[in-house]
Amino acid sequence: MAEGTGKNRREFIAVIPARFASSRLPGKPLAEIAGEPMLAHVWRRARESGATRVVVATDDPRIEQAMAPLGAEVVMTRADHPSGTDRLAEVAERLGLDDDAVLVNVQGDEPLIPPALIDQVAERLFDDPGASIATLAEPIGEVESLFNPNVVKVVRALDGRALYFSRAPIPWDRDAFATRPELLETDAWLRHIGLYAYRAGFLAEYRDWLPSPLERLEHLEQLRALHHGHAIQVALAREPHPAGVDTAEDLARVRALLTTDDAESGGH
Repeated sequence: MAEGTGKNRREFIAVIPARFASSRLPGKPLAEIAGEPMLAHVWRRARESGATRVVVATDDPRIEQAMAPLGAEVVMTRADHPSGTDRLAEVAERLGLDDDAVLVNVQGDEPLIPPALIDQVAERLFDDPGASIATLAEPIGEVESLFNPNVVKVVRALDGRALYFSRAPIPWDRDAFATRPELLETDAWLRHIGLYAYRAGFLAEYRDWLPSPLERLEHLEQLRALHHGHAIQVALAREPHPAGVDTAEDLARVRALLTTDDAESGGH
């Protein structure tokens, strides 16, 4: 039997896609934080989750070399993947996973990711056998975030499955926004958190699809799954999700946090 998740067990693999190239921060996965590469912090967070296996997926030997001293499992992948999801699909194939195996995509630029959220997104997929993907969201309480196109919004059905993702402020409060757009008076608005759990069988299908029209408009690859009729479960995050590292300012902020934490704990 190929490796994968047993029918009566909730085992999952955490996969951390890591590209050396970055338009904003070249070499971002290896940026030093508290004496170690940023990717090492992400890897440790994933190891603290309930994942039975943590894999770093990269196309750059420098990342493989940096993670080797930690004993991290690294899978070398092609360099031409258009997205992290495509990279995960190659990992699932290389590992020979069963179609029902569950993989959690942990972003390589989130050194503060709570392990509990990694567990939660996997659990949500196990709880809905008919869903191909699970992800997380959290309430939006500020108007600035609601109208910010860089903050992805999601609306859900009664069963928790996603109806739509958008960069636009959805749902649109027809009456309130016409008169008092500066106020958010309900908890109807949700920010999507880019942490995903996938079934390996879905990933095998996904990589053969072309980008959908809505995906091209919104630049949101999860819309490709909805376009093809696949269900996405969305759970409310059980604890706050810290921001990742996209800019030099983000890196400085995380360095300050983790350097302080490391000093207080006396190191690893």
